[in-house]
Amino acid sequence: MQGWDEQDAGVLRLPSGRLVRGRGLRRRVDPSAPTPSYGVYLLGGRPPEVPWPSDWLRWPDFRLPADREECRAVLTEAWRRAAGERIEIACGGGKGRTGTALACLAVLDGVPPEEAVAYVRAHYDRRAVETPWQRRYVRRF
Repeated sequence: MQGWDEQDAGVLRLPSGRLVRGRGLRRRVDPSAPTPSYGVYLLGGRPPEVPWPSDWLRWPDFRLPADREECRAVLTEAWRRAAGERIEIACGGGKGRTGTALACLAVLDGVPPEEAVAYVRAHYDRRAVETPWQRRYVRRF
């Protein structure tokens, strides 16, 4: 399977070369765009059904994941799969929770934890990782 096109909206290139798409679920996706092979959805309530394999992490808006061990396991699996698959990480708006999860993927990819938020803000969205506790979560990931 081919990965994402690095030029597509929301695609983050990790230092290893892995590509991951971050997205806000409230924004429509071009129906002609490639679909993910695996998605991780970060929401307070159950996400809508998708036709590809996915995991849901209970993660209320502006907060942290309800189960931090499960979050680490799911994000580690997403990072592993990103070596050859199209991985999507998404929350409602695509900034806070998605940015936090992308920063955690950057840590898994070798970015020092204290630099991961800046990395995601520089390469994904300048407003990613919205709260002080989300930034602290990344530093401790």
